[in-house]
Amino acid sequence: QVQLVESGGGLVQAGGSLRLSCASSGRTFSANAMGWFRQAPGKEREFVAAVNWSGTSTYYADSVKGRFTISRDNAKNTVYLQMNSLKPEDTAVYYCAARFSGYGSRSKNEYDYWGQGTQVTVSS
Repeated sequence: QVQLVESGGGLVQAGGSLRLSCASSGRTFSANAMGWFRQAPGKEREFVAAVNWSGTSTYYADSVKGRFTISRDNAKNTVYLQMNSLKPEDTAVYYCAARFSGYGSRSKNEYDYWGQGTQVTVSS
């Protein structure tokens, strides 16, 4: 069983930055692709970013490309999401997810484990 714990959410003004972290308890973390998703009130959970097992391939939603950066530290079993130039429309609960495969995916249905989420609120 893999447990994922997100941290780093909070309230920030538009244009500000936050860095989310997701710590994994899984012994196979270095073999798992990792993703970040978000869900705003009344909306579907949507893809934000993903990274492959080694950190050499990354994927982003068009809405965050150029502003967000996903990275991972396999020695620390942790994946990060650096969020810059935040906008009010980035407000959501952000979820970390892991999949058995080492290759990143944009589909939430292809992830096997999920964290509890961390709230990000961007004020205008």
